[in-house]
Amino acid sequence: MKTDKKDLSRRDFLKLSGVGLAGLGAAAFSRFKTFDFETLSAPKRLPQFPNSPIIGRTVDPAIDLRNAPTNDPGLNTSIAKLPADTLLEWNREVVGNVVGGLNNQRYVETPQGYVYASVLQPTRNLPNTPIGEMPAGYPGFWAEVTVPYVELAHEGNIASPWLQDHIIYNFPPRLYYGQVVWIDRIRTSNGFVEYRWNEDAPHGYGYGAYGEFFWADGAAFKILTDQEAGPISPDVDPNDKRIDVDLDYQTLSCYEGGTEVFFCRISSGIKGLLDPVTGLVDNKLATPVGNLLTHWKIVSLNMTAGTFQSGYSTPAVPWSTMVSGDGIAIHGAFWHNAFGEKRSHGCINVTPDDAKWIFRWTTPYVSLQQSEMRMSLPNHGTIVVTKEIKF
Repeated sequence: MKTDKKDLSRRDFLKLSGVGLAGLGAAAFSRFKTFDFETLSAPKRLPQFPNSPIIGRTVDPAIDLRNAPTNDPGLNTSIAKLPADTLLEWNREVVGNVVGGLNNQRYVETPQGYVYASVLQPTRNLPNTPIGEMPAGYPGFWAEVTVPYVELAHEGNIASPWLQDHIIYNFPPRLYYGQVVWIDRIRTSNGFVEYRWNEDAPHGYGYGAYGEFFWADGAAFKILTDQEAGPISPDVDPNDKRIDVDLDYQTLSCYEGGTEVFFCRISSGIKGLLDPVTGLVDNKLATPVGNLLTHWKIVSLNMTAGTFQSGYSTPAVPWSTMVSGDGIAIHGAFWHNAFGEKRSHGCINVTPDDAKWIFRWTTPYVSLQQSEMRMSLPNHGTIVVTKEIKF
């Protein structure tokens, strides 16, 4: 498909967000605008999402929309800059030409043009019928986001770095497709059912939780059941289960004995960074090589590290399988689609769906009611073998 800048009408451009002008305005953010704290506490309804089996969500600001699947600077293919959380109909993936040393050559073809696949999260719009009251005898339940995003209304004091960051950049706090949260209250507001997300340590979030509360449209959440989160192949001897991770080719394979039963692409830790101060190569973010031992599993976790000026804070990271005492985990990543490239802080990133499968298959098995389980050496669960060949 050939598209020039002059052919992209204002109406077409507004349709990129899937919710017209209002959606595009919400996605475009500026740290120079005053944050509307009243809006932060107001209930939000799900917008009208694009009518497409797969919906791409831009995960960064200023993403290039191109008229051809290449970033070759000599061809001048960029026709627009898309704000973060722009939603696009996902037609298909195509092999393009990516200049700049990246392995991923995939682009996503949309009705408006091409977007580099690494910065476009594939999502689905699968709204749910929410329940009107908490199940009797239960303090809460785990739920999974099954729509591209849902906006949050905050309750109480602002504590978490990620929320403070959103306020600074005047960007609405949201949960995204694949995230998993603990719901502890239900209310009805103007005829709509809303769930309260309780991000607190006693509810399975472990260290790193800030005890904040958020309300959101209940239609965004699928209530997880023991059946869909239960163990995979529990009849197989745990000693026969093994995970092989190829850090060169960025792949992960699960084995039962000598049989591969699962395969996916990954994003492991960045290696070979140049320290601007010392001028030396720094590998502190590289994923460790060797036999790693599963020792802690948790359904959802707030991952925060570093300082407010230089660090990261990501809530509700789903399906974390910890394999190193240094905090290295196999976990779901909803903030990129760059699987096949090294880009993490040491963890092994996989898609939320892949992380869920691995979480269910590995030992120790963890039920939704348990939320998490820790083991102390020499006890451990599934062995994860990471390999790397220096060419």
